Amino acid sequence: QVQLVESGGGLVQAGGSLRLSCAASRRDFNSYAMAWYRQAPGKQRELVAVITPGDITNYADSVKGRFTISRDNAKNTVLLQMNSLKPEDTGVYYCKTRLWGIDYWGQGTQVFVSS
Repeated sequence: QVQLVESGGGLVQAGGSLRLSCAASRRDFNSYAMAWYRQAPGKQRELVAVITPGDITNYADSVKGRFTISRDNAKNTVLLQMNSLKPEDTGVYYCKTRLWGIDYWGQGTQVFVSS
């Protein structure tokens, strides 16, 4: 199994930036895909970005060109750089991975973008 711990959320004005981090407890975390999801108030959780073991990335259309997902293998961490933030980016951001068919989630970090 794996534990995931997110950090880096906060309050930012529209147009600003935040960088989220997700620390994984396993040293081999670069061997599996990692993803960021978010859940806005009253809405379903949605996929924001994913990075494969080969560092191929994919993004939701709503964040393309603004968000960047990356890995820091030395720190067993996956990052989400968020630029040009919009009020609609507000929500709780979760890190997720899947091992042997089981989904593991972090506890989430709150992002609030004011207009």
